[in-house]
Amino acid sequence: MSALKQLTRTIGGARWLSPLLLLAVLEAGSRTGLIPERTLAAPSKVLATLWTMTVSGELTANLYVSFLRILAGLAIGVTTGVVLALVAGLSRQGEVAVDPLMQIKRTIPTLALTPLFIVWFGIGETPKIALIAFASIFPVYLNLYSGIRGTDLRLLEGARSLGLSRAAQVWHVILPGALPALLVGLRYSLSISVLVLVVAEQINASAGLGYLINNARDFMRTDIILVCLMIYAGLGLAADGLVRLIERRALAWRPEIVTA
Repeated sequence: MSALKQLTRTIGGARWLSPLLLLAVLEAGSRTGLIPERTLAAPSKVLATLWTMTVSGELTANLYVSFLRILAGLAIGVTTGVVLALVAGLSRQGEVAVDPLMQIKRTIPTLALTPLFIVWFGIGETPKIALIAFASIFPVYLNLYSGIRGTDLRLLEGARSLGLSRAAQVWHVILPGALPALLVGLRYSLSISVLVLVVAEQINASAGLGYLINNARDFMRTDIILVCLMIYAGLGLAADGLVRLIERRALAWRPEIVTA
């Protein structure tokens, strides 16, 4: 067992070799002039810029604005997705009414709606939040709907034999069984929301990470652009880690979660 753990640690450490080697090559290329700074800033310059922007408060203030946009969009999108999945998953009539519309929504690229949202909502905060909300609906809807419809019929029969009402069956059997699928959908929605945020913040933003990127593009500051891309990546990883934490807490009854 100890040998297996040592091998796992070795493999885990080896996974960092290629990223570190890439950073070393980029640093060497920048210092020797093979890679112009306007093309790609050196990793050391990026880290220095990150520190400067953090200390000055510029990065924190704009990150806060971007975070609020994601939070608002996700709150609307996830809530809508959950409600629609419950309507379609728990009722045949609801499925007939909701699912065709959701399938049509699935075939429409979210980013293609950007011009239409600008016409509808202007160029303020509303179209940015609306794009994030629209993009985050379907992953939650599809996974929760599938989880509800995938409930083991034997569990429902057992609940009926115990005299549970329809509402009690939904609360104690169907929803707990669909929770893993809901969390998978939430992970997808969180990831998609960060991707859409990158584009949404290009819409006449006066603050946020996209605003910093636009300004940096105008002045060819690739170091600032890379800093913002790092923050976008960090937001995605943090969101995924948050859902994983919720999974460990909420799904502790699952053997595979307990033993992991």
